[in-house]
Amino acid sequence: MNTKFVRIDALDPAGAARSRFVAQNPRGDRIILEAHHEAPTDADPASVGLGPMEALLAALGSCTAVDVQDIMKKKRTPLATYTVEIEGERADSIPKRYTKIIMKHIGSGEGVSAESLEKAVRLSFEKYCSVATSLRQDIEFILEVSVKS
Repeated sequence: MNTKFVRIDALDPAGAARSRFVAQNPRGDRIILEAHHEAPTDADPASVGLGPMEALLAALGSCTAVDVQDIMKKKRTPLATYTVEIEGERADSIPKRYTKIIMKHIGSGEGVSAESLEKAVRLSFEKYCSVATSLRQDIEFILEVSVKS
């Protein structure tokens, strides 16, 4: 069995206006996470990190992105540019879990078609992406694909 380990250290004392944490793996790679005790705005200049729910979206998007890039490369149509945009809708009541996630994959490259990109996205999402398969089964997922010319 393959296991993963991440340590989370608090950066702020308990009761602070913000709760900031650093998540670190054994290699020393880090991300800053920040939980707001009051409703933040997206333009909050004091914010220094992703919220935990934003980090979950980032994990899902990057997991599928790695797969999609690999699949397209193996098909001999590598992506010259590639972006994943993710939007999550959350429940109104606690716990405010995601009820719907929209993932838009936007790519371009010689020989890249919407059909081939969509097939790679679906293959990643349905078979290879461990983050996607780890999420609750009752989340509605919408996968979108766009090829830029």
